[in-house]
Amino acid sequence: MVVSAIVLAAGEGSRMRSSRPKPLHMICGRAMVMHVIHALEGLQVERTVLVVGHGAERVTKKVQEQAPDWAHVAFVEQTVQRGTGDAAAVGMTGIPGDDLDDDSTVVLLPGDTPLLRPETLQQLVHTHLSSGNAATVTSSVFDDPTGYGRIVRATAKDGAGRVLRIVEERDASADERAIREVNMGMYAFRRELLGPALRHLSPDNAQGEYYLTDVIGVLAGMGHRVGCFEADPAETQGVNDRWQLALAERELRARTNRHWLLNGVTMLDPRQTFLDVTVRLGRDVTLYPGTILQGDTVIGAGCEIGPDVRLIDCRVAPDCLVQNTVGTDSEIGAGAIVGPFAHLPAGSAVAAGATTGAFYTAPVA
Repeated sequence: MVVSAIVLAAGEGSRMRSSRPKPLHMICGRAMVMHVIHALEGLQVERTVLVVGHGAERVTKKVQEQAPDWAHVAFVEQTVQRGTGDAAAVGMTGIPGDDLDDDSTVVLLPGDTPLLRPETLQQLVHTHLSSGNAATVTSSVFDDPTGYGRIVRATAKDGAGRVLRIVEERDASADERAIREVNMGMYAFRRELLGPALRHLSPDNAQGEYYLTDVIGVLAGMGHRVGCFEADPAETQGVNDRWQLALAERELRARTNRHWLLNGVTMLDPRQTFLDVTVRLGRDVTLYPGTILQGDTVIGAGCEIGPDVRLIDCRVAPDCLVQNTVGTDSEIGAGAIVGPFAHLPAGSAVAAGATTGAFYTAPVA
């Protein structure tokens, strides 16, 4: 199984009301687009093509610094924003080789879905390959589908259930808007069919753009099999504004805390415990309310952290007690007692077995 991925991260994200490019907004210590890239981990991708546009230089630099080696990330730029179909066509230029007679799989994802799980993408690709589809659309069913593209299926007379096309809400008729099955913007395609289908797109729609969703109609119209993979909408919805960003962070934080609770960490109140996904914790660590652990922080086994502690890029050896403390890029030796009300500036260290006392500021090495 050969899989390549295209991640669309060229949009402006104007609803974020920010000078920061939308893909770089942080969620639990990792840029939003990096969560999407990490979701590809189970697919053993040969190439991940990131389509950049607004803030291209900043996005490229950050991803180059943080992307895992296994992702094999390459970058292409959509210099003029002409829609998702055009972005996908630009992305295809970043995949080596020729479209012709290439039955490999191309997974196409939006760059603003940080809650996407690796297991979901594995299931998408498995469904795509086992069904022999030309394209597989990720779908969900909503009571209120407002804002989403609707999935139009064939009637019983024409082969019930067969996917015919996806219609964007602005272009949908009243009957089409009543459809509750919607497109979540994630796809698996057979490469040799995706390239030619993209070249058939037209900007003849309400937005005057090249819609990626129109590829589904093109393939179905040529007689190719198009299928659906139904996914949890809580996992596949995009982040378009700060409110949705906060909701996504809350969900990802709950997942992260649950992971550590099931792996030997005690939290007196998980709702008041804030952990970046990059933090590492040993067994029998106890975290008190108001604990915030960020960046490359590592907590050794048997430590008690909190209440009201914030550590950024810190190393804490086993069996320490850290209370009411703020620390950055610091080290705490085994068995040390730090705080209450201690300050550990960048580059400082607390010796093993030391007791700092109240209102302590560590010397910088």
